[in-house]
Amino acid sequence: MLRCLRLTTAGESHGSAIVAVLEGVPAGLPVAPSDIASELSRRQGGHGRGGRMMIEEDLGEIFAGVRLGETIGSPVAIRIPNRDHKNWLEAMAVEAPETEDPEALRRVVLPRPGHADLAGMLKYDRTDARDILERASARETAARVAAGAVAKRLLSEFGVTIGSHVTRIGPVWVEGPVEVPEDINSVADASPVRCLDDGAGAGMVAAIDDARRAGDSLGGVFEVVARGLPAGLGSHVGWDTRLGGRLAGALMSIHAMKGVEIGMGFGVAEVRGSDVHDEIDRADERGATGGFSRRRNNAGGLEGGMTTGEPLVCRVAMKPLSSLRRPLDSVNTSTGEPAKAIRERSDACAVPAAGIVGEAMVALVLADAWIEKFGGDALGDIRRNLDGYLERIAASGRGSVDGTGDGSAE
Repeated sequence: MLRCLRLTTAGESHGSAIVAVLEGVPAGLPVAPSDIASELSRRQGGHGRGGRMMIEEDLGEIFAGVRLGETIGSPVAIRIPNRDHKNWLEAMAVEAPETEDPEALRRVVLPRPGHADLAGMLKYDRTDARDILERASARETAARVAAGAVAKRLLSEFGVTIGSHVTRIGPVWVEGPVEVPEDINSVADASPVRCLDDGAGAGMVAAIDDARRAGDSLGGVFEVVARGLPAGLGSHVGWDTRLGGRLAGALMSIHAMKGVEIGMGFGVAEVRGSDVHDEIDRADERGATGGFSRRRNNAGGLEGGMTTGEPLVCRVAMKPLSSLRRPLDSVNTSTGEPAKAIRERSDACAVPAAGIVGEAMVALVLADAWIEKFGGDALGDIRRNLDGYLERIAASGRGSVDGTGDGSAE
C-alpha cells in the first residue's frame, strides 16, 4: 500500500501500549508532540463513544526519530500507553499463567458475529478469542492516527490540508449538497457528531441515543477532503501505482469499513458520460495544475489514477460495531452449544472518530505519493524537486496554448 513510507503498528487493546513506527520520513521536518496529541484527542471524541474513552488520555510519546524538534531521517517511533492496562495485568501478562481460571484470564469462547473473533480463532489455531480480539480491536487505529499526524505535518509544509466530516449516521443523512468550508475540521469538530449540517447533526445524535438505549449500534458515512494537491501524484502505468486503488485499500483497511467512493462514486453508474466527466478550462493562475481547471469535480480529484489538482474527495461507509449490549446468537466454541456472543465494552457509534482515522490514512497515502514523486532524504530536497516540477508543468501548459505542439515552453 505504502511504497516510500512504511508504517508498522504493534500492541493489543488492553496491553501496555500501542506503538507506531513510521519509516521513510525525510530529515528536517519540524514535529512537536502537540502535533500528535491534538490528532489523538480528536480521535477520542464524538457522540456515541463508550466508557473506554473516559479512561484513556491518548497523547503519544515520540521516543525515536525526532531530535531537537526535527526529524533526523531515522524511523519515527511513537508509543501510546493504555491506561486501562492496569486492570488487565493478569489477563494480558507476557509470562505463562500460574492459574487456569478462565475468568481471571478473561478467556473468550463466545465469538461475536461481525467481528474477527471466530475467523481469527480458526486461522491461528487459538481456543481463546481474546488472542484475536485484542489485536483486532479498533484501539489499533490510535497508532495510525499518530503516524498520520506526522504525514499531515509533512504535507502541511507544502500547503496541503486534509479534513473530514460525517454525512450519515444510521437512518439520518445530510440531504442535498453541503457547503464544505475551507477549514473543514474547525467547523466539523464543533459538532458532537462532526456533521456540517446542524439539523442533520441533531437527528444523528438522537438516532445514536435510541440505538444505545436499545443496546444496539449504528454505522454511517464520513467524507475526507484533501486540498492543495498538485496534478500528477500517483500514476496510470501500473495497477498498483494508481492512487485511487491505494487510497481505497488504505481506507478499507480501517476496522469496520465496508465501502469507499471517490468523487461521484457509485453515482457514475446511474447517468450518462456527459453528466459525469469534468470539462476542462484554462486557468493560467493555477500553476500547480498546469494552468488548467475543471468546471466541476465529479472525479473527486482523480483521473487515470492521478491527482488532477482539484480537491480529493473520498467517502467511506462504516458498518455498525459488532460489540452489542444485547448480544446476537453465537456458538460456544468450547462446548459447541448455542449461546449468546460475548459482551465487550464498546461504542454505540464511532463514525465521528472513524473520520479522524480516515484523515490519517489519506494523509499517509498522499505523503507516500508525495515522497515518491518529489523524493529526497531531506525536506529541502523535496521542496526543490517540487519547485522544479511546478515550474515545468506551468510552462508546459503555456506552451501547449501558444501552439508549440510538443508541450514545451518557448
